[in-house]
Amino acid sequence: MDFTKIITAARGDAPVDLLLVNAKIVNVFSGRVIDGAIAIKDGTIVGFGDYDAAKTMDLKGRYLAPGFIDSHVHIESSMTGVAEFARTVAPCGTTTVVADPHEIANVLGAAGIDYMLRSAEGQPVNCLFALPSCVPATDMETAGARLDAADLAPFFAHPRIVALAEMMNYPGVIFTDADVMAKLALARSHRRTMDGHAPGLSGRQLSAYAAAGIASDHECTRADEALEKLELGMHIMVREGTCARNLDALFPIIDEHTWHRMMWCTDDRHPHDLLAEGHVDAVIRMAVAKGLDPLTAIRMGTINPADYFGIKDAGAIAPGRRADLVVFSDLADIRAEKVFYLGRQVAENGRLLPGVQRPAPVDVPPSMRLDPRGLDFSIPAKGRRMRVIRAIADQVVTRCEIMDVTEKDSLAVADTARDLVKMCVVDRYTGLAHTGKGFVTGLGLKRGAIASSVAHDSHNIIVAGVTDAEMLAAVSAVVAMGGGLAAVDGGAVLADLPLPVAGLMSDQPVETVLKQMDRMIAAASDLGAGLSDPFMTLSFLALPVIPDLKLTDKGLVDVTRFEVVPLFI
Repeated sequence: MDFTKIITAARGDAPVDLLLVNAKIVNVFSGRVIDGAIAIKDGTIVGFGDYDAAKTMDLKGRYLAPGFIDSHVHIESSMTGVAEFARTVAPCGTTTVVADPHEIANVLGAAGIDYMLRSAEGQPVNCLFALPSCVPATDMETAGARLDAADLAPFFAHPRIVALAEMMNYPGVIFTDADVMAKLALARSHRRTMDGHAPGLSGRQLSAYAAAGIASDHECTRADEALEKLELGMHIMVREGTCARNLDALFPIIDEHTWHRMMWCTDDRHPHDLLAEGHVDAVIRMAVAKGLDPLTAIRMGTINPADYFGIKDAGAIAPGRRADLVVFSDLADIRAEKVFYLGRQVAENGRLLPGVQRPAPVDVPPSMRLDPRGLDFSIPAKGRRMRVIRAIADQVVTRCEIMDVTEKDSLAVADTARDLVKMCVVDRYTGLAHTGKGFVTGLGLKRGAIASSVAHDSHNIIVAGVTDAEMLAAVSAVVAMGGGLAAVDGGAVLADLPLPVAGLMSDQPVETVLKQMDRMIAAASDLGAGLSDPFMTLSFLALPVIPDLKLTDKGLVDVTRFEVVPLFI
């Protein structure tokens, strides 16, 4: 940025590029709405009022707010690349995201982070990143890579890196694991914010976690949990994703004393929710509908995350800030009618404008190293009672159930009459096909199998099904696509969704991905799955950092104890 030109234009000694007049300007500093005009030069706001301008646009009394900021998002969860994600959220009024490339880093390591950074260039959204702190998340699963502090260090010089991402290894913080301490020290040395991830952590352990400098949490599912963290000085990211939705639970603590330390995030959102509901704008609308002051809701989606991450050039309408702006007509129902990015209009009435160019795609290496031939999903019955994962709709947490074993020919098998199906996680990285085996209840499958290469956090192949043969067919379909989702009935593939980019993202337009995803959900429903998005729920059943019981390629993980436990009691 040429500050000499910006300052000269701000003085009024040179014409500006664009003057937006007759606007109701949302001032996030004072919390007031001010009638007026703003002047823009070289993509930067230079001042208010009447300026000599090359172009003037009359907003006709509509509101003008800073572009919205998502404080924590995994772009990979949209199942689209960075370009498609940006083109989907920009028309919603999102102009900045702080993305955690944790998912692709677990698959490809530093090459995955580099892929995301290069893909962010030239997009109509300012894609900033927090460096993944936990690759792998734990040693209780096989990941595609391992990143220590030395691997992360070179990335801190990149201008798009604004934080160290969610520190999921909270035991490593609490008990001062050397590798974890090195990463925290590295972030401190570069004066970067350190994000947290500590579901249910409380008391002295939470104090130890906060004492390390962890500054936020987006995993709160209860109001008292969020309040305890707030009172220890942490910032709370209120999450409304696809699988985890926490606004209703946390809304009671958003008040005049707390809002300035709270912000919105989506974390993981599938294409259906992005296209049907929106992005950060959808969370703002929900909060306003529940009774939150609209200006407070906007501030929680703009200046709060900007201040938290130290993003000095976004989050507000003020001289020197980026001209990333959203225009709308109704404070009670905020819907983007015009979106500006760096002073250029990029979207109108929910659609990206035709002139917005798409950068060339970035190459990504292959990631599938699994031959499904010879996989064995059988489970010898070694007891009469066993631990079973209880899937919970719209949540990433699970419960541990103790259930009777259904036995056939000395094997533990599925029992659809009790909503009990087999689940396996297969290592896709080493070529050794390590396989963790267990059972899950709550999916509702009556027949067939569903499988996915999206299995947080290490993204091995996860499969749930009624028979071993159907599970093998589903895994084989995923491998054949180089990653993706599959639903199988008998030996037939009912539906599939290829995800050739690291087994996480499609190379197709988001509308195509949505149609494919709709077919996947419909196929899973035909098989009996009653969840709104069974594949999103399935993907989190392998996440060994969120309580209570999960499954990885190394076996069942009791997350409350952070250890692998036997299936049979």
